[in-house]
Amino acid sequence: MRHLIFSALLVSGLAGASALNSNAQGKVDTTVTTVTTTTTTTTNNGKKEGKFTLTIGSDHIGGPKKDSLKIADANKGRFVGGITFTRVDLGYTRLIDNGSFTLSPENDFLDYRGGKTSTFSFDILQMGYRFSQNFKIYVAGGFDWTHIRLNKDITIQRNQNTLTYVEDEIHFSKNRFSSSYVHIPLNFELRTKENSNGKRFYFVAGPEVSFLLNGKVKQVSNERGKEKFKDDYNFQALRYGATARFGYDGIGLFTKFYFNDMFATTAQKGLTNMAFGITFGLN
Repeated sequence: MRHLIFSALLVSGLAGASALNSNAQGKVDTTVTTVTTTTTTTTNNGKKEGKFTLTIGSDHIGGPKKDSLKIADANKGRFVGGITFTRVDLGYTRLIDNGSFTLSPENDFLDYRGGKTSTFSFDILQMGYRFSQNFKIYVAGGFDWTHIRLNKDITIQRNQNTLTYVEDEIHFSKNRFSSSYVHIPLNFELRTKENSNGKRFYFVAGPEVSFLLNGKVKQVSNERGKEKFKDDYNFQALRYGATARFGYDGIGLFTKFYFNDMFATTAQKGLTNMAFGITFGLN
């Protein structure tokens, strides 16, 4: 019995929350939840039996029925937003040296392993306006990491005005040069109508600005073990670019292009980067 009462209270609470959410969007939506308590009947053999019935109903006082409201609200604009965990991007990063994927002699020390040079990012909040079921504009916020897996046994130096390195006499099994940013994209989302399976296509694109959190060098060797060093390493404090995503039912592909230089140094002028891969959580 206690389990049934708890279930009734839980359903009542959810129904009340649903009504509050609807009212916040300007709807007149009064949800009525009816709980029929235990009724007692007497059988032919004189024994008493208990019966518990839970009934949930929804009435829209002074307005259309629920199904009619869904149709009426399909193209009604509304504000959207809140905390989220979506648009998770996982893929590869490529350096572009003055329009070429081949590094110049000045930047050859950044020679990297393409299969292990990666990017990872996600959004944690968003705020925007949905004009219709097919179009939305919103600003988001999240985090972005770029990991460059260096080929050479070098150590990028900290606290330098230029991007400086020293050659090491030991071999690093891992020599990763990374940056982390807070990113703020402005996204324009187009999506199709749902098909018979309740799924749809998405296209999301827009500009993005990012603010540097820090840079990091992570090295692993037999001689020194695991070492980590943090510094800004002359990464751009402010980075800007554009992102595009295309997918179906929450999964798809993404690409990112950054327009300004990767480093705030004269020697690396014209060195930019891009990323591409798989994206999750488009819906």
